[in-house]
Amino acid sequence: MIITDVRVRKVAKEGKMKAVVSITIDDEFVVHDIKVIEGEKGLFIAMPSRKASDGEYKDIAHPINSATREKIQKIILEKYEAVAEEETAAEE
Repeated sequence: MIITDVRVRKVAKEGKMKAVVSITIDDEFVVHDIKVIEGEKGLFIAMPSRKASDGEYKDIAHPINSATREKIQKIILEKYEAVAEEETAAEE
C-alpha cells in the first residue's frame, strides 16, 4: 500500500481539531474525513467515524493493524506540519 496523495484542509476555528485530511491509496482509493487532533501527548489522527444509535462513535474505515495506522499517521502528520510551515512563512 502506497499513499499517493494527502490533502490537508486546516480548520480555522479554535479547538482540538486542527485539520481534516483526505488520502489517496495507490492512486485508486480515497479516504476522506480523517481528522488531525491535538491531544495531551501531541498530534494524532482519528479515522472517519459515524455516531451509532447508542451514542458511540464507530470508525467507518480504519487500518487493520497498528503498523499500518502508524504509517498513515506519520505521512499525514508530516504533510500537516509542512502545510502549517508554508502558511507561517506566507504570513511573514
